[in-house]
Amino acid sequence: QKDIETINLELIFSDEELIDRRIMRTRKALKSDKSLQSEMNILERIKATLEEGISVRAMEFSEKEWEFVRSLQLLSAKPIIYCANVSEEDLVENNGENKFVDEVREFAKTEDAEVVVISAKIEQEIAELDDEEKDAFLEELGLKESGLDKLIRSSYHLLDLISFLTAGPQEVRAWTVRRGSKAPQAAGKIHSDIERGFIRAETIAYEDL
Repeated sequence: QKDIETINLELIFSDEELIDRRIMRTRKALKSDKSLQSEMNILERIKATLEEGISVRAMEFSEKEWEFVRSLQLLSAKPIIYCANVSEEDLVENNGENKFVDEVREFAKTEDAEVVVISAKIEQEIAELDDEEKDAFLEELGLKESGLDKLIRSSYHLLDLISFLTAGPQEVRAWTVRRGSKAPQAAGKIHSDIERGFIRAETIAYEDL
C-alpha cells in the first residue's frame, strides 16, 4: 500500500500544479465572463480535495461536471487498475489472496478501482510457451486464464469497451468499440465509408455460428 500511496501522491502533486494554473487563468477570465463561475467552483473543489491527498477519481460529480473534469486531463482522475504481484504458491493454492492483496482491495474500494492479481513468475514461464503448451500449463496449475488475460479483460471492463470480430479471406480481426455503440458506429471503426453507406446489420447467435 505504501507503493500505491507514493505513486498517487506524485500524480496528485502534478495535478495540483495544473489546477493552480487553471484557477489563475479562470479567475482573470471571470472579471469579464461571469458564466465561468461554475467552472471555478469545480476547480476549487478539486484543489481542496487534492490538498487532502485524495485523488480526483474518488470525487463525485454530475455527468455535466465530469465532462469538464475530463477536459482537464488530470492524472489522478483517470481510471486505474491495481495489479498485485503475488507468489506462485499464493496464486495457485490461495487463489491469489494474502493480507497484502486484502489491503490493496480495501484501498481500491475507496476509488472504485479494480484489482488484478497475477504472479510475475508464472507469467514469465507462460511467455516462453506456445498456445498449446500454455493451455496445458495453466490446466496443470488449476488456473482458468493467465494474468495477462485477466488484466486485458479488466481493462476492457474499466474503460467500458467491447470487441467485435470481422472475418474474411485475408484475415480475422478484432475491433474495439465503446459498450452501447450502435452498428453504424462499429462499422465506422473499420472504415468511414462503411459507416456512411451503412444499410443494416444481421445478427447470428454465437452457438449457431
